[in-house]
Amino acid sequence: MIVITLQRDKCIGCGYCCEVASDFFTMSLTDGKSILVGSTDKKGFFTLRTADNWAEEPCKQAKANCPVKIIKVSQTK
Repeated sequence: MIVITLQRDKCIGCGYCCEVASDFFTMSLTDGKSILVGSTDKKGFFTLRTADNWAEEPCKQAKANCPVKIIKVSQTK
């Protein structure tokens, strides 16, 4: 299980995450911040859990490219 978390409040809207992981991230037309597609919100932390192992690499690239370091990617059993 891959767990991706986005701390959306701190997003600056650079769009790097959308460029490298467009299946998982999109930009809001309302406020220009990133949206983690299909995620659930808990106190400003948007979390997506997926069993698709192919999600790990693009989301790790998004994490590495995020200038404000608000994306986390982990694996659970």
